[in-house]
Amino acid sequence: MAIAASLAGASAVTAADIDPFAEAAVGMNARANGVRIAFVGRDLLDDEAPDVDVLLVADTWYESPLAERVMPWMRAAHARGIRVLVGDPGRRYLPASGLLELASYEVQTTTRLEDRAVVQARVFTLADE
Repeated sequence: MAIAASLAGASAVTAADIDPFAEAAVGMNARANGVRIAFVGRDLLDDEAPDVDVLLVADTWYESPLAERVMPWMRAAHARGIRVLVGDPGRRYLPASGLLELASYEVQTTTRLEDRAVVQARVFTLADE
């Protein structure tokens, strides 16, 4: 999603991930798309959300411990006036409430990664409490 933000005209984009391969993937995608993206390779959930206008959070609902940490972090960012957008392909721990669906897309994937060839990827924002 960092590439999309950059191509959409964001003045600055920073991607963050704890996966050691993510930095290389972000760099390759940025070069292929002719955009600049900074990268942070640490767990941002241990800190207050960065001072940004929009926070894009993707694919964070695949395991319970992460899901339990990410929602309060996103809520705190939302309470500070940050627009939070969430991308998810229907992971098991996606909350049943607290999110408003903005868009839905059929995305082709590989059965080596998913249990089906097409996933329904959705984009949400946080519902006001």
